[in-house]
Amino acid sequence: MTNSNLSNANIIKYPLITDKATRLLENNQYTFIVDKKSDKITIKNTIEYLFDVKVVKVNSCRLPRKKKRVGKYIGWKPQYKKAIVSLAKGDVIDLFTEN
Repeated sequence: MTNSNLSNANIIKYPLITDKATRLLENNQYTFIVDKKSDKITIKNTIEYLFDVKVVKVNSCRLPRKKKRVGKYIGWKPQYKKAIVSLAKGDVIDLFTEN
């Protein structure tokens, strides 16, 4: 693993598992939380490198900040960036491994 690939591996934080994300799995689309400063090309290259798949399309968006209230104190949840990755037909990322 080269030095640039090591830094690219830190771009993908974790997969997002929600109702919508599990519905998108039927269309061979996977959802990940990524670094806020990453762009679509870096996300595509990182996913292809880490999971050995062919990425067809990347959709990304920065979601708005949300308020968080604990008792009388009001704060903010951290802002994050979400990427929906469409894979080529026949490629699969195994997110739910059984031991």
